[in-house]
Amino acid sequence: MYWYRITPLDVLMFRDAKPFTPGERAWAGSIFPPNGHTIAGALRGITGDSAKFQIKGVFLAYEDTLYFPRPLGFVGSTPLLPLGWIPDSPLSQGYWNPLQPRPLVKPRTEGKRDEEDEPEPGYFYRQFLPSEAIATYLKTGQIAKPDWLTQDQKAVKPWTVETRSHNTLEEGTRQVKDADGYFVENAVRMAPGWSLAIALNQVLEKTVIQLGGEGHRAILEPCQPLEEKWQAVASVSDRNFKKSGKAIAYLVTPGVFERKQNQSQATCRAWPWEWKLAHTVNGNQKPGSLVSVATDKAVAISCRVRETESKQGQSKQSIPAPQVFAAPPGSLYYLNQPEPLFQDSHTAPHHVQRWRQLGYSELLWISHEDQ
Repeated sequence: MYWYRITPLDVLMFRDAKPFTPGERAWAGSIFPPNGHTIAGALRGITGDSAKFQIKGVFLAYEDTLYFPRPLGFVGSTPLLPLGWIPDSPLSQGYWNPLQPRPLVKPRTEGKRDEEDEPEPGYFYRQFLPSEAIATYLKTGQIAKPDWLTQDQKAVKPWTVETRSHNTLEEGTRQVKDADGYFVENAVRMAPGWSLAIALNQVLEKTVIQLGGEGHRAILEPCQPLEEKWQAVASVSDRNFKKSGKAIAYLVTPGVFERKQNQSQATCRAWPWEWKLAHTVNGNQKPGSLVSVATDKAVAISCRVRETESKQGQSKQSIPAPQVFAAPPGSLYYLNQPEPLFQDSHTAPHHVQRWRQLGYSELLWISHEDQ
């Protein structure tokens, strides 16, 4: 895999998966960072439609440092743990739904008050953390409070959203058209020094690509230091995955966990379908390894597919595919034993492996037994 930095030359626009027609809905939703389908589409603009990519990312980068989405299983800088992993927890007798993952609670810490999880005046909690802090998290299960905090509000989320309206006037008047006359889009402007980061299975020269809606441009260039940052994190993750005992899986790109219910319908959920809950409701169930989940609102992803046949001699067209709902980056999965993803299996169908090939469902592992 070869690492690249993508630096915008202008604002960027990435529509979300919600249908949009001017006049029916005035606001066009947006999503950032872009997903793997968007990056693959931009790369095919310079390599050709037949190119087969394997992508790692999309991540953020500041200069030559990788940044990862913050783990969601934290209150302030305090990591949460599932009931059952905390000996003698006063909440262990509480009622919870056994059909769902176990609740997450704060561990008892002598002498620590809840107010200590609040940032000091003038400081903000980061939404993206540098690779050095994540490497420490993979080794210790902890993220020091100074690594969370910043005085630069632009570093909390290193982009701003610019709202842009579009008006169409009636011919010969100064009045906006009643139909299709007005809608609003959100454009993203990245902070200076920040860029997107990806790894590819192909060698590409420095070039300009069209990225996102409206044909906005960005510079794609090789960046070897990003590979060194990734390897420092991935090597710790690989060692942790090979260990036995309790583990935490940290999702760093959107996780698409889809299962077909029938020939015409598929269902997505926040954790892999092959990971069964560790607690059972009746004696007929076989316990799995998944204990608990820390996640947030699903990310809607809209992709496109090529028509299988051309119509009346025309070239094959790109048509919308059914949208899917991905677990957001930063989700944490607490397991009694590390488990692989079915998407990584060589026996998985091609359309299942394709999610991983486009960079989705990337996991980093923490060994809880070492804590």
